[in-house]
Amino acid sequence: MLWRLTRFQNMSKAGAKMKMMKKVAQKVNHGNLIRTTVPAGMALAGPPLGPTLGQRGLNIAAFCKDFNARTAHYIEGVPLPCRITVRSDRSYDLVIHNPPATFFIKQAAGIQRGAMNPGKEVSGKITLKHIYEIAKIKQQDPPLQLTPLKQICELMIGVAHSCGIEVVKELDPKEYGEFLEERKLIVEQQLKEIQEKKEAKLLRK
Repeated sequence: MLWRLTRFQNMSKAGAKMKMMKKVAQKVNHGNLIRTTVPAGMALAGPPLGPTLGQRGLNIAAFCKDFNARTAHYIEGVPLPCRITVRSDRSYDLVIHNPPATFFIKQAAGIQRGAMNPGKEVSGKITLKHIYEIAKIKQQDPPLQLTPLKQICELMIGVAHSCGIEVVKELDPKEYGEFLEERKLIVEQQLKEIQEKKEAKLLRK
């Protein structure tokens, strides 16, 4: 009988402890995370940013002013991935990452558009030195801070290939300049074909 009573008391204590832990867990606020990309120095109250912030009860004007001030050292319009953690008191924690790898890689290659058919066409070329320099910048982003530089370089090469960009040891400036001129004509033709397909689709409707 005494054994049963002791067991019941232990179970009661365990139950009370579980309830207490549950209450503590409910009080922990992990925040409301917003993942978005905002152009440097160009945060505006309009969509898509404004409505997203407004739904979380943030002061949109104050956020835009804060973001634009913190990104003033970037060239205006550069895309910046952001992580915004909204707290229960409607304050926020803003973490601004470096521009996406695709942005740096296209800039290094001197192009604006990647390949429409990666693996079947070459949209541009960059060197291993470009890859290394881009990897060093991306290593500063929180998700990659503990990742070895070699692994980040491999990731950057993968991103380059997904854009149809070749990674080479060296580039001859004159030859590459000629390649880019030829590439412009190909891109213009591709865009023209896309526009024609859109117009044909609209006519069918």
